[in-house]
Amino acid sequence: MVTIAEVARAAGVSISTVSYVMSGKRTISQETRDRVEQAIADLKYSPHASARSLASRSTNVIGLQAPLRSGVDVHVVMEIVAGVVREARANQYDILLLTSDDAAGLSRAARASMVDALLVMDVESDDPRIATLEDLSTPSVLIGLPAGADGIACVDFDFEAAGRLAATRLAELGHTHVALIGAPLEVIARRTSYVDRLNRGFLTAAEELGLDASVHACPSAQESVATVEEILAERAEVTGILFHNEGALPHVAGRLGTGSYGRDLDVIALCPADVARTVPSLADSIDVPAEELGASATRAILQLLEGLELPPVQLLAPRWESTADAAASVPAS
Repeated sequence: MVTIAEVARAAGVSISTVSYVMSGKRTISQETRDRVEQAIADLKYSPHASARSLASRSTNVIGLQAPLRSGVDVHVVMEIVAGVVREARANQYDILLLTSDDAAGLSRAARASMVDALLVMDVESDDPRIATLEDLSTPSVLIGLPAGADGIACVDFDFEAAGRLAATRLAELGHTHVALIGAPLEVIARRTSYVDRLNRGFLTAAEELGLDASVHACPSAQESVATVEEILAERAEVTGILFHNEGALPHVAGRLGTGSYGRDLDVIALCPADVARTVPSLADSIDVPAEELGASATRAILQLLEGLELPPVQLLAPRWESTADAAASVPAS
């Protein structure tokens, strides 16, 4: 059976645009309408009448799936949620929080006409929820950047550029052996999108710069102290570190950069600015603008609900938080 996602791909538009052409809910340009109608005719697409009826209703509610899986930093999640709520309320929308972590929860909310649109967090590189979202007529935005989500808009922080930025700074500081101490093992095992991209950016830049680089999983909370000690004992040549684990950072911060591990370390943290400000021993920090990320994703959803076309990917560029050039940023990769 032909799906609405296939119609969208054939017409070169978003799924929501196909939905608006069918429902008449938003004004669509004649040129775009013609392309969509031609694709519908060519593919012999016949949406069920009840589905069209559901698509034409408005609830002024956006569904936000924010699963609290093992290893996820709740502080960052809630900052993103705060950004979503702030932007939604400023535009007279409420938020329905979906705590499920599967496609079934998204499908229930959409097919029961509980929401006008869906925002999805904690996205994996090969996320099983994408196929369901592509089959739904509900406008959707991913807070993440997976593979194979061509029909769904993605908004995220540019973790790959952040990894490259950190490796470059460590090279500028004179380090030749560097390490990325990152997410808990369970987050890495799920192939969470941001982890894959951060690792790729860091390792690629390190190779281009001639640095010896490695990546290490790290648990959150108190047990991180022993893990960091083990990593630095095994890699005694490492003097430059990119640290990306907001839950672990407060526990290991007191020993970083002080000579406690038999050598002085330069540590760059990738974390929200309020977290970085609690760790005075950092050589530098790259801000993760979690609240702005949530607001940006919500603005994208609102544009879809207005029938506007979006770029398939929008990435917030990383910027330094704690140095004299804190206002500088790098282009999205």
